[in-house]
Amino acid sequence: MSLDNISFSPLIETAEHHVALRESVAKLVGGFGRKYYQDVVARDASPVELWKALADAGFVGAHISEQYGGSGGGLADLNIIIEETAAQGCPLLYLVIQSICAPMIERHGSQELKDRWLPALATGTKKMAFGITEPNAGSNTHKITTTATSTNNGWSLSGTKYWSSGVDEAEAMLVVARDGDLSTPERSVLSLFIVPTDAPGITKHRIDAALMSPEKQFTVFFDDVKLERDALVGVQGEGLRQVFVGLNPERVAAAAVNNGIACYAINKGSAYAKDRSVWGAPIGSHQGVSHPMAEAYIGVQSARLLTARAAQMFDNGEDAAEAANMAKFLAAESSLKALDQAMQVHGGNGLAFEYGLADLWFIARLHKTAPVSREMILNYVASHSLGLPKSY
Repeated sequence: MSLDNISFSPLIETAEHHVALRESVAKLVGGFGRKYYQDVVARDASPVELWKALADAGFVGAHISEQYGGSGGGLADLNIIIEETAAQGCPLLYLVIQSICAPMIERHGSQELKDRWLPALATGTKKMAFGITEPNAGSNTHKITTTATSTNNGWSLSGTKYWSSGVDEAEAMLVVARDGDLSTPERSVLSLFIVPTDAPGITKHRIDAALMSPEKQFTVFFDDVKLERDALVGVQGEGLRQVFVGLNPERVAAAAVNNGIACYAINKGSAYAKDRSVWGAPIGSHQGVSHPMAEAYIGVQSARLLTARAAQMFDNGEDAAEAANMAKFLAAESSLKALDQAMQVHGGNGLAFEYGLADLWFIARLHKTAPVSREMILNYVASHSLGLPKSY
């Protein structure tokens, strides 16, 4: 393990090529660096150059099958790519979105949808946003009101999606909708649809979010949006089952972002604690500094292990729901502790943009709330892992 970068740890890698993959990502993204990312955010721009470099290297489509232009490395490879991108100070939420849409299309989409979208997603030439959260439902799929109803020529979609990331950069949006044909007042049945973001009837309102990331957040309104018959993904009415093909990878990918941020923070904090001397000794020689950093390191490595295992289980076709949920929970908690401690080690400098720490707090804190809140994860673990009575 490199003492300068804790992400290079023999504890974590689950395949022989993962060390080389991590080295390649670190070299590529490190060439851009934290300052590049901060400048993109400050300009309210998009990291076009970084995205193109990742795409040209084959990293954007690492989890997509080779037959559709990806590298076929699965979620395990994508986990490393997302984590190391963040560990270099450039956390990209769009890589998380990549983890959601492509698996659902590859597993459940028609051959025409696969041929149309997967090669473009694999090469990074097109992007696809994801819409599940709603103003009055959150991510509770049982309360979704955005409704798709069949017409003579296809579908009509109406409703609202909330906190949808990167819609302004996407050519399409994968929307989870209530199926108007199959639902009843007592029971909502879901279907999945690919919706062009430039379709008539779509209005996008940007949310003025505190997130210090290049991906913008939107409320998206669908007003009788007309869709072709083949916009349906998979089987009508099977949306709830199909969407979890993307939600478990989403949890792993979100955890990978937080794990990468945590690695970045601990690397920065440790380096500063070695170099900064007070009263003739490095501040890292004091247990009041070194012990909290060591504790943060233990938490982060534990989260990384669990995340890597969840990715491996998903790729092996095993039920990864428990591992993915716990990985996201632990990664969010441990990254915030690591980031907070790294900032504390820096003293007042920890709040300066120059040191690149404080502005990462918003992204790290995001994943404690979404996608899927810590409370929903605890509900899942309590009922599914411990067999306790459900609270709702």
